Amino acid sequence: MNPLYANMPTTIFEKMSGLARETGAINLGQGFPDSNGPADVLEAAQRALVVQSNQYPPMAGLPVLRQAVADHYRRHQGIDLDWQSEVIVTSGATEALAAAIFALVTPGDEVVLIQPMYDAYLPLVLRAGGVPKLVRLEPPAWRLTEEALAAAFSDRTAVAILNNPLNPTATIFSDAELELLARFAVKHDAIVISDEVWEHVVFDGRAHSPIMAMPGMREHTVKIGSGGKIFSLTGWKVGWMCAASELTHALARAHQFLTFTTPPNLQAAVAHGLGKNEAYFTGMRADFARSRDRLTAGLAEAGWAVLPSAGTYFLSIDLAASGVAVDDVTVCDRLVREAGVAAIPVSAFYAEAPVTSVVRLCFAKVDATIDEGIARMAKARALFARS
Repeated sequence: MNPLYANMPTTIFEKMSGLARETGAINLGQGFPDSNGPADVLEAAQRALVVQSNQYPPMAGLPVLRQAVADHYRRHQGIDLDWQSEVIVTSGATEALAAAIFALVTPGDEVVLIQPMYDAYLPLVLRAGGVPKLVRLEPPAWRLTEEALAAAFSDRTAVAILNNPLNPTATIFSDAELELLARFAVKHDAIVISDEVWEHVVFDGRAHSPIMAMPGMREHTVKIGSGGKIFSLTGWKVGWMCAASELTHALARAHQFLTFTTPPNLQAAVAHGLGKNEAYFTGMRADFARSRDRLTAGLAEAGWAVLPSAGTYFLSIDLAASGVAVDDVTVCDRLVREAGVAAIPVSAFYAEAPVTSVVRLCFAKVDATIDEGIARMAKARALFARS
């Protein structure tokens, strides 16, 4: 067996969700909403399933979805894409990441990874034969610095992977940070694989800034998006890659031998959704922000120190600032077993030198779930105060 996979532990998400099922805990760990997505998007999928072809769609994706992706980014982010040569549909953003990494990383190439990071990045880079060069972010600001990037980039750098907004920290990189990363990428002729699945889940009047729009980055970026995240349909696994045509040839060849294609009715439904008016996206963000504020206020009243959440479905608790002396793994294990709340230790998102004092919670839940989670976290606060 390939030792990379044979020796790999179960993901922290599956572990904590499994413990939640086993113990009956409230699952504030894995990032999925309680809702079932917008009714009109579901109806579009149902309609397409019955009246449109269910045979193999084009490998690069249905034209209607590729056009919708290009139109959507032109309207929302000012990016001009040729839908025919610069957009490829994938079976979710994780498949897009795999295709991009396998297409762009040659064994021995260095790949800059910003940690904490989504847990798929490192094994995919290693499977491609890449050499990881880690940039470590720290709470509470989680900011990129020129010194850290200078230490990670070299003449052997082929790819850097960016997640913006960043899971698990719920932060958004500033334009200055994006421009800094762009300068290093252009200087070293590296490609930035930009995982932007949370691009619409941003709060407090913020607007998403795609690194593809930064100076020099039009030809140095693979932009990855997710219909599942935009429409709270995480099980659909409809994603896409956007890149200059010089890159998409290799991206498409990697994609065709991973999943080849994606269910056509789901593609048609996501295309419908991407054409929704601004009111949907504004309302979606407002709903998630209200849930964020509800959980934040309840946790703060219970004595937990909550770090700011600028985007994603998540917020984090600063254990040290909360007066909790034990590490995040211990806290999460005790929370699920003794308090009935599943959470995620942020140390799981590090490959080395982890931050061990931050715990992530998901607020993409109905009010009743959030309120019960708050009540249990309040009791847990007293438990840790005694220990």
